[in-house]
Amino acid sequence: MIRSPATALSVLAILMVALVSPVQARPAAPVLFADHWIDGTDAHEPTFQVQALDPDTVVIRQSVRTNFEAPFLYLLFGHDRALLLDTGAGNVALRPQIDALIARWQAAHGHRAVHLVVAHSHSHGDHIAGDSDLRDRPDTTLVGLTPGEVASAFGIARWPDQPGRIDLGGRVLTVIPTPGHQPAHIMIYDPRLKLLLSGDALYPGRLYMPVDQIAVARASIDRLALFAHNHPIRAVLGAHIEMTTTPGHDYPMKAPTHPDEHRLELGADSIADLKAALDAMPDGTTAPQIHDDFILYPLPVKPR
Repeated sequence: MIRSPATALSVLAILMVALVSPVQARPAAPVLFADHWIDGTDAHEPTFQVQALDPDTVVIRQSVRTNFEAPFLYLLFGHDRALLLDTGAGNVALRPQIDALIARWQAAHGHRAVHLVVAHSHSHGDHIAGDSDLRDRPDTTLVGLTPGEVASAFGIARWPDQPGRIDLGGRVLTVIPTPGHQPAHIMIYDPRLKLLLSGDALYPGRLYMPVDQIAVARASIDRLALFAHNHPIRAVLGAHIEMTTTPGHDYPMKAPTHPDEHRLELGADSIADLKAALDAMPDGTTAPQIHDDFILYPLPVKPR
C-alpha cells in the first residue's frame, strides 16, 4: 500500500509520542520488611515472628505450624496508649509476647505507663482466639465484637457510613467500617506511616464473603476507595497471606507450609482492583473470581 507523505508524517508523529510518553507502569508496593516472613518451611521456626516498621509500630505473625491461618497482628504505640489489632488464632500463649513488646517499648521511653487497647479487624475465631490471654491483663481495654460495641469504642455515630478514630496520644488512627466479610469488620488507617491495616477484607489471598453480603462488601469498598482518594496510602497490610508468587495462584486450603509466598504488602492500587472486581462479580454467584493478587470467594449462605 502506498502512503501519502502526510500519512507517513502522521505515523511518525504517533511513534515519536509513544517513545517520548511511554505507558507508565503501576507503582509496586514498597518493600517494608527486612526479613522473609516465617512460612512453615522451617521445622524450627518460632511461634511468633516480630518485625518493626518503626520504634512505635510492630507487626507480628503467628506461625502456620501453630495454626494454618498464620494470621498477622499489629501493635501500634502512641504517647500513652497502644492498640493491638487482632489476637491471633490460638494454640499459643499470646500475652508473654505482647507483654515483652510493651516492656521493650517502655524501656526505650523512660518506663512510661501505657494503656493497651485490644481491638479486632473482625470477630472470626482466628482473630480473637488470644483474647482470653489478655482479658485479665491490667491496664487493658478489650473492645467488644459486635458492630454496636465497635462503633461505641471508636466514636462512630453512623455505622458503617462514618469513620471513627482512636487517639493513642499524639498518634490518631482512623477506624473505617468495612462490613461484608463479617458484620463488624474494620480497617485501621495510620496517617503517620500512611498504612492501611485491612484485615480480611483485602489481602493477598482468598477474600471470603457470604453471597448475600456482596452488596454490603461493594458499599464498604466504595467508601474505602473514596477514603483512599483523599488520603495517601503507601501500602495495604492485611491479616493473612494465601497467595503464592505466581499471579492468581493460591495455596491449597489449610496448607501446612507456604513456600514461595506472596509479599504481605499490597499497593494502594489494590483498592481500585478490589472495587473493580466486586463491581464485575455477578450477583448470586458462588464461583471464585480469580485475580492476580487475590481471589474473591463468595460463600453460600448458611442455614439459620
